[in-house]
Amino acid sequence: MVKVGQNWNGVTVVAVEKERATVEIDGKRRVLALGQHYRGATAASDRQSATLAADTRGHFFAEASVNDVPMRLVVDTGASVVVLSGADASRLGVDWRQGPRRMMQTANGTTAGYLVKLDKVKVGGIELTNVEGMVLEQGLGAVGLLGMSFLNRVEMQRDGQTMTLIRRF
Repeated sequence: MVKVGQNWNGVTVVAVEKERATVEIDGKRRVLALGQHYRGATAASDRQSATLAADTRGHFFAEASVNDVPMRLVVDTGASVVVLSGADASRLGVDWRQGPRRMMQTANGTTAGYLVKLDKVKVGGIELTNVEGMVLEQGLGAVGLLGMSFLNRVEMQRDGQTMTLIRRF
């Protein structure tokens, strides 16, 4: 058993509470829930990666940038592509109404959307170019969706309340 202040394989135990422990790995502190595993940076050390934390409802949000404009996206494996609102797309300088128009089924019902190519989508240390997107005229909440056109190009590893994305190619 490793005690507070002790180091084992590069992991120092900083504090232990009833249902969690604080550890220090490579100079960074992490809080781990009881029974939670931690995969170190070795898997992603030579590739671009991003680490996301779940909110209280279990959703993973990414502080991203699209075409160099910061925005918040929610990870959504049910979305085929990255989905943005018309207002967000206009803010990015995307001429979205020129894209092919499609009717889309969303959680909020059917709405019109426009297919677009996003020059650059960045999440953490992962930067992907030429990412397919969809711009919805209406029906999208306050946050865009980080869909499969981005997620198919990364490995997703979930460990408790933490999701790590690692660029595949």
